[in-house]
Amino acid sequence: MSFNNNVATKFPNLKPRGPGGEALLNAERAKTSFDIKELSKFMYTEEWLIKMNNVLQVISNEPAFDKSNRYYQSRTDKIATGLWKDKRMIELAREHMWDEQDTRLANFLYDQSTPFSLHYGMFIPTLMSQTTNEQKKLFLEPALKHKIIGCYAQTELGHGSNVQGLETTATYIPETNEFEIHSPTLTASKWWIGGLGKAANHAIVMARLITDGKDLGPHPFCVQIRSLEDHRPLHGITVGDIGPKFGFNATDNGFIMFDHYRVPHVSFLAKYSQVKPSTGEYSKPPNAKLSYGTMVYVRANIVMGVRYALAKATTIAIRYSTIRQQFVDAANPKKWDNQVIETPVLDYTMQQYRLLPIVASAYACFFTGREMLRLYDLNQEAMQQGNFNLLADLHASSSGLKSLTTTMAVESIEECRRACGGHGYSNFSGLGQFYQDYLPNVTWEGDNYILTQQTARYLLKTFRNVVAGKAEPSEYNQTITYLTQYLENPTSKCPATKPTDFLNPELILSAFGFRAAFGIAKLAEQIDRHGRTWNSMLVEISRISKAHCQFMLVRNFVVTLQNDPSLSTPQFKPIVNVLKTLAYLFALHTMEKELSEFLLSGYLSPEQSAMLKEQVISLLEQVRPQAVGLVDAFALPDYYLHSALGRYDGRVYESMTKMAEAEPLNHTLVVDGYEEYIKPFIHQNKDKTAPSKL
Repeated sequence: MSFNNNVATKFPNLKPRGPGGEALLNAERAKTSFDIKELSKFMYTEEWLIKMNNVLQVISNEPAFDKSNRYYQSRTDKIATGLWKDKRMIELAREHMWDEQDTRLANFLYDQSTPFSLHYGMFIPTLMSQTTNEQKKLFLEPALKHKIIGCYAQTELGHGSNVQGLETTATYIPETNEFEIHSPTLTASKWWIGGLGKAANHAIVMARLITDGKDLGPHPFCVQIRSLEDHRPLHGITVGDIGPKFGFNATDNGFIMFDHYRVPHVSFLAKYSQVKPSTGEYSKPPNAKLSYGTMVYVRANIVMGVRYALAKATTIAIRYSTIRQQFVDAANPKKWDNQVIETPVLDYTMQQYRLLPIVASAYACFFTGREMLRLYDLNQEAMQQGNFNLLADLHASSSGLKSLTTTMAVESIEECRRACGGHGYSNFSGLGQFYQDYLPNVTWEGDNYILTQQTARYLLKTFRNVVAGKAEPSEYNQTITYLTQYLENPTSKCPATKPTDFLNPELILSAFGFRAAFGIAKLAEQIDRHGRTWNSMLVEISRISKAHCQFMLVRNFVVTLQNDPSLSTPQFKPIVNVLKTLAYLFALHTMEKELSEFLLSGYLSPEQSAMLKEQVISLLEQVRPQAVGLVDAFALPDYYLHSALGRYDGRVYESMTKMAEAEPLNHTLVVDGYEEYIKPFIHQNKDKTAPSKL
């Protein structure tokens, strides 16, 4: 008897046990006390939502943007389909006359880094900000037309966060007016460079500038690394892919080494510093702080990116938690059409405690990300007029916030995945690969623990200035404000006498400000009076950065709800009420997590700590009916989520089985290798003359 092995496994055409996911989600949406679409418009603007929908309509019908095979692909397949998508993106932008925002939306919805990602994310922005007019014509214009494809080569095998420790050299040769780029050691190999492995033909290379015998530290060079004719590496260059990673495997992160590789003088990016032809005379930048602006902008956008990460994770977990039912609550049985049903897991307080504060965190990151971008614009205007007063606070805060919020995101994505139970472990949940691909955020653009030191240095300097009477409180510098308040009353106590007293914005902000100031003052005392070394205090340094940035997150959330004119109209009152509840939940849940520091500072008493915990549970009860509406307001389409568990229509189990059918292992009835590795054991004791059964 023979059979056709090339037959895919199909599930029987059955429906899930009722009530279905769609009915459950619709019932949840009916509980919402606010206008979901109006909240979406407030966060994104109606124009942005329309643009997103228009772009979605285009790419959802494009084979190059198809996600259906994403969870089954090998790394080679991921790179190949990524290149296909990148090529088609360029064509679609031309066909539909997309602007820059349309293109960003298409990349956002595709939600997977590809070989060209660093061309847009680092190569072009660097050329825009650090080139002369001549270099713009030579490098930027071809890059914008995709005549050259670039990457950003800074990190080395031996050095990452310590940029000053980079080993790659660029020595000026006056006789030929060239720079000789060289990798003197194995650890000087550039490593982790996105797009370098296979796609890029140019790179911004950060190398130690050496001229006239002087080592002037790392500077940027635009370097051709592969032939524009056949894409082969040029002579003097060793380049390739670094291999598989924990995540981010659709990007060809690469390595490169230079063997006395010569580049022309014009390769040195010379907007801020110059090397004079023939003499090699060096001119330094007019202001060392000029590069901070770009870092602030990137880090502010990372904070906004955290909002999207938390929004995606909670949308999946909240929707699934309303559909997934486990056990009958004997004390409060759930009924549907007069029949007792199992309890949706979101009705369990522990599930609410795990997930609802993360929803609140997503909204907190939205308000702080928006504020950081506003301050960035203010700072850019001020710097144009030679005023750098805002820059130090903004740079320090953006560093600490990048560290805090990306750490929050990584922890929260994993918590959401676990909250989805066993199905959360499946890639079909949309959370596993997402977690892996998001993880690099805690390292790139500054390692999270190292960034806290930048924030702490600023906080200590500001504290010393306040003590010396050299700093005045201002609207744009809340650090000085809370430090001044602390020094005026360092023994202040929380006035709460009952749980609901914690629903007071002034009390909340006072608590966070006092706790941060207390930590800064104690750190200053240890370093300035007791002679403790910086290294010995690194744990406390990380804590004060975290305390300062949590103060900022809470303050931006609370104050915006009080002052934003667009929220003051009567029709926004239901939205404001829900957002205030979220703000309280975010603030009080954060206080509960950091309770030891609030107690250590003396601001809270043990009795008040118990009240605080009680109020957090009460807030969970208030947020619970709004949960699905709050994640719906994130307006994330199913195409973006690519999750069986987080579908808008609630068809979770139908989607899971359909995705399982697409698994390549299920495209044959008998596994490859059966004859060689399974059959010999099954048949080893059988009579060889006996007929076999199929």
